[in-house]
Amino acid sequence: MKTIFVGPSLPDARDYAAPDIDFRPPACQGDVMRALADGATAIGIIDGQFAMAAPLWHKELLYALSNKVRVFGAASMGALRAAECAAFGMVGIGRIFEDFASGKRVDDADVALTYGPAELGYPATSLPLVNVQATLARMLQKQMMSATEYNLLNDAACQIFFKRRTWKAIAQAANMDFDRLKAVVDICWIDQKRLDALELIQAMQGDLAPAVDMEWQFNATPLFRKMYY
Repeated sequence: MKTIFVGPSLPDARDYAAPDIDFRPPACQGDVMRALADGATAIGIIDGQFAMAAPLWHKELLYALSNKVRVFGAASMGALRAAECAAFGMVGIGRIFEDFASGKRVDDADVALTYGPAELGYPATSLPLVNVQATLARMLQKQMMSATEYNLLNDAACQIFFKRRTWKAIAQAANMDFDRLKAVVDICWIDQKRLDALELIQAMQGDLAPAVDMEWQFNATPLFRKMYY
């Protein structure tokens, strides 16, 4: 069984995957262990919880990898954990993972956003910085803004707290006309998190290569044994 944890990065994930994939809401602590107990043989992490629940524990991912379960990560929490656990065999996918793995990005908040409930399709109520910066880069590439405007907008986006980051807030902070900015955004919008999430789903379709033998040994710490053994 293949299990993928996904939410606001790709609310319609089921439309792009084979019917044998088990989709679950954004992962928090304990969810990977439950998936393993349910028979997961491959796990994909796209979205994860971090504010109202304990975030996904690295130890769970290492436990899965030590049991030769393929583990993939992309787009959001998955990209963060993949960058942190790549040395242990977790497979990172997509532009956002590459940015964290290379050190181009260092702040977890770059992928953070606020969103509504699953019943409404996880509607986004703020903008993740990774999507803003991908869109600004396309605006600059298409010469739909000057380098000076790009720098003003990028600096403004970086300074706004993730829960309050919207295009209107960015325009106000950069002292730019919102209607003009919105018109360009409509042409140049890039949802990098969605693109990376789709890439992960594609990578998990069909038969997967066997997990490689680990050159490290899982350390079941006292806390891990108390929680899961």
